[in-house]
Amino acid sequence: MDKETLIAKLNWFYSLELNQVDLYNAQSKAFRGRYSGLVLERTAYIEQNHVDNIGEKIKELGANPTVLGDLISPLIGKLAGGLTAMAGLEETLAIDIMIEEKAMKDYNDLIERLHQDQNGDRELTKILQHNFVDEHLHTEWFRTKIIAMKQYEFSAKHFSATAQAHPKKPLERTPGTDT
Repeated sequence: MDKETLIAKLNWFYSLELNQVDLYNAQSKAFRGRYSGLVLERTAYIEQNHVDNIGEKIKELGANPTVLGDLISPLIGKLAGGLTAMAGLEETLAIDIMIEEKAMKDYNDLIERLHQDQNGDRELTKILQHNFVDEHLHTEWFRTKIIAMKQYEFSAKHFSATAQAHPKKPLERTPGTDT
């Protein structure tokens, strides 16, 4: 892959990750005081590490991270983060999964392309692999949280251990047996 194409692809990730930082920061504020808010705040921090490591690689290649990404991506992220949060946590996480899966696909495609280049930058490949793992972990936490919310939604609530199955008919027990 030629240098200009690689820089363009890295700038795509730079913009995507910037968007995710502000998306998750906005969502973390919307869900402040809840564990999910804390997770989204931490996710934003991890995404900021991706911005930083991709920005450094762009500079090492003799270019600067896209100014458009610096200006537009944070605005889109903040707006999208606020809007998605209004739909509730489950819908927010479902949208976040779609965004993370897009990032994972694109990371995987670039990693594969770099792997095909026999003289590919191994340090860059390792950075992209680590970013991919982070995106995967975010996706799985979001997915697990949605499953837990659905299980809770359909679980019995407000039942006591002393409630009788047939309250009008008391339970009859045979003395001396456990059945």
